[in-house]
Parts: sequence; structure tokens; C-alpha cells
Amino acid sequence: MSAVLGYGLAAVGRPAYINVGHAADFAGGRSVDDLRRRTHTLLDAAWEAGLRYFDAARSYGLAEVFLGEWLAAHPDRRGELLIGSKWGYRYVGEWRMDAAQHEIKDHSLTTFEQQWPETLAALGGPPDLYFIHSVTPDSPALKDAALLDRLAQLGERGVTVGLSVSGPQQAQTLRAALALGGPFGAVQATWNVLERSAEDALSEAKAAGWRVVIKEALANGRLAAPAPPALRDLAEQQAFTPDALALAAALARPWAEVVLSGASTRAQLESNLSALQLIEAEFSALETLREPAEAYWQTRSQLRWN
Repeated sequence: MSAVLGYGLAAVGRPAYINVGHAADFAGGRSVDDLRRRTHTLLDAAWEAGLRYFDAARSYGLAEVFLGEWLAAHPDRRGELLIGSKWGYRYVGEWRMDAAQHEIKDHSLTTFEQQWPETLAALGGPPDLYFIHSVTPDSPALKDAALLDRLAQLGERGVTVGLSVSGPQQAQTLRAALALGGPFGAVQATWNVLERSAEDALSEAKAAGWRVVIKEALANGRLAAPAPPALRDLAEQQAFTPDALALAAALARPWAEVVLSGASTRAQLESNLSALQLIEAEFSALETLREPAEAYWQTRSQLRWN
């Protein structure tokens, strides 16, 4: 197992998200104060468990604010942490479950110049890694010379500039960024036992010295409960939960540095953490779960905000 487990705040910084079963996790309330308390509790639990990479984004509602508050309450911990965040989406859901739109994508230089100071203010200082959020082949970001120059300036100030990739052409997008030779030094990509299409490109990124962070290792809850039979059966044989086995499969990738848990509850986090005990697990049986990338992303696009 070459990677470490990190904690991502996508599901706890705003009231709605696309994780399967998300609504049941928040029966106790989803007010700002409810989610603030939940986020701080989960960050404490993650810290106590030894997790040292925390991930947020401008579009995750108040995730950066909640994380910044937690960091301010524990200033002695910042030096031991790697903090990642992302720009390029705006949260527009207005804390409503029934919002017509929850986030808007914009990879322009204007948006960067607006969101970078917002990130600094929310976190109380710069993140260690700052990603363009969800770059796809139609994004103008990789062809915008002024934006790339500005990101290079950020890199000169000690922030590792990265991009997150999404969609069935993750590998194509990542290779286009690798071909630029800069300003990037990190990638955040979806990899799980259902969606493996980017793994060769991620290996190339690792070989180029990039930091590789894996998101959606549980496929937005599709690999948790209820889990596919092959995953469930193998997990039962090894006396572990399906989510732990799925995370362990991601942690075992030789090119991965960090695999994110996106737990919404303390129980989910504890279950996710048991993946760290599966060092000697055998994952070959999970190969049968692989889906074509187009089919996987089509299914993901149909998941409801809940």
C-alpha cells in the first residue's frame, strides 16, 4: 500500500450532494451550524486517526470556511498538514435542497482572480495545493496563456498548482496538461474499481514527479451500501466492509499518493479507516467490476442531489 488516506469535505460543506444515500446521513439537520459542527467533528476524528491531507473547494459551500475555522482553532497542527483546495466552480445553491443549480463552472482568469483571495480569506492562508476544478477537454484553461502565467506566479510563491480531471476523457486532459511542462505539479482524478480509464495517465504523472490525489474512490457511494455483489462477497470473505475494500484497492495503486475519504458521518469515517488494515488484500477479483468510462460517467451524471 503506497498511498495515504486523506479527508475530503465535498459532502459536508453544503447541504446537498450526489452521493448515494446522502439524505439519510443528514437526518439530524443541515443548517449551517449543523454542518459546521459535523465538519469540525469529522476533522477532529480524521486528525486523531492520523490523516494529514484535507481537501476542500470554492464550490463546496462553506467547506473552506469550516476548514479555516478548524485550522484557526488548532494553529499547532497546520505545519503537519497538507491542505488542498480548488477553484473554477462557484457554489450557487443558496443552501437549498431544491436549488435548480448547485454550482457553476468557469475556468477564466477573472474567476481565478476572484476566487484565490476568497480561498486565502476562508482558509486563513494559502493552501499547499490549489487545483483548477474539474478540467475537461472543452475547458479553456489549458489554452489560456494569461491564466497559465498567473498560475505559474502562484507556483513561484510555494503553492503547488494542480488540476482535477473528470469525465470519460480524464486521461486525455491529464496528458494535455503534462505536455505543457508547467505550471502544474499535481492532479486529482477519479479512480475506483468501476472507473479505471485514467490509470496509465496517472502513472505517467507520477513518473513526471507530480502529486497524485485520488477522489471518488467509492464512486459517490455506489461502492458502499448497497455494494455490487462481487465487492460485497469479497469483503465478507475478508471480514471487512465493502467501502474499506474499495478504498484499499485505490490505496494499493503504485502511482497514488493520497486517496480521499469523503465520509459524511463518524461511522463512515471509521469504516473507511479500516482500509488501512488491508495491506495484504487481493484485488484481482474486483477486475470484473470495471465499467466502460462512458457508461460510468453517464451513470454519475444521473445521480441526484439529495
